[in-house]
Amino acid sequence: MNAVAPVEQPTAPALDPRAFRAALGSFATGVTVITARAADGTPVGLTANSFNSVSLEPPMVLWSLARKSLSLPVFAQAQHWAVHVLAADQEALSTSFARSGTDKFAGLAMEDGLGGVPLLEGCAARFQCRTAFQHEGGDHLIFVGEVLAFDRAERAPLVFHAGRYALAARRDPQLPQARSARVAGGLGEDLLGYLLGRAYFQCHLEMRERAAAAGLDEHQWVIVAALTVRDGVGVAELEAALGYVLDGPVEPVLRSLRAQGWVTATGSDPSSTARYTLTPDGRDRSLHLLAAAKAHEAELLARFGYDEGALLKLQLQKFIAATNPGLPDLWHDA
Repeated sequence: MNAVAPVEQPTAPALDPRAFRAALGSFATGVTVITARAADGTPVGLTANSFNSVSLEPPMVLWSLARKSLSLPVFAQAQHWAVHVLAADQEALSTSFARSGTDKFAGLAMEDGLGGVPLLEGCAARFQCRTAFQHEGGDHLIFVGEVLAFDRAERAPLVFHAGRYALAARRDPQLPQARSARVAGGLGEDLLGYLLGRAYFQCHLEMRERAAAAGLDEHQWVIVAALTVRDGVGVAELEAALGYVLDGPVEPVLRSLRAQGWVTATGSDPSSTARYTLTPDGRDRSLHLLAAAKAHEAELLARFGYDEGALLKLQLQKFIAATNPGLPDLWHDA
């Protein structure tokens, strides 16, 4: 009987490691810090985004660690470890625990968890685990743990995507669909300019009323607020920096502020050499107004969450940077 020759299996092409890593980066993940204690009681921790759930009954989770990691011996022997799901404002904590050779726990508020595991504060969620078993995973070791205790906070998580940190925003199902004008091509409710303009008006509505109560119109308040950033600013600098807000010349506004005791001038006035500064009383009154503005901002952001407010500010900063036509920066060298 003739022997049957084995069928040759096609050889898979070798994967480009860098391209493979980039493809994996397309999957957005949360960011965690894993902590444990070494046998001598030293706290050990590292940043990982390989965390995932395994089972609800019993409650189990997993994460993986590279075999070349200096912390591998500690975690391989640890009976307990904790997973901290980082909140959106904990990017610095993630960066710190991603470094080696530094005291990552210096200055951090901690408490001892089950098995003496160090627990960090301010996280979106924390899972205290007992090692169930470990799996071989190529160049990584996979840790599977039974969740013994957990806690969570209503905080947006820090996200990692395509090699960068990111922030996550929740979709609000109660928001109505944006409406468009009856005429084709007319103003739509989701037009960016309309959204920015209306948001600006509603954001400053209360502050306009507060400024008016202090004797300032909107243009005067803009200049007073600008002078809290820098002392001794000239007319040309103010017009260059604030021209996109004011719809008229700066000098008449400055004269009215001088008459009301808000500002003083050094040098020849009126002239291009005059430098304007808040008077002591003007600075005191302006700082009270700015404190009220910050309190009002905190109240507005609290209506839809601090984390989403931070995301809103980040997106506005990116939009300003991407569309800046070259406007002077009032805060430069302030």
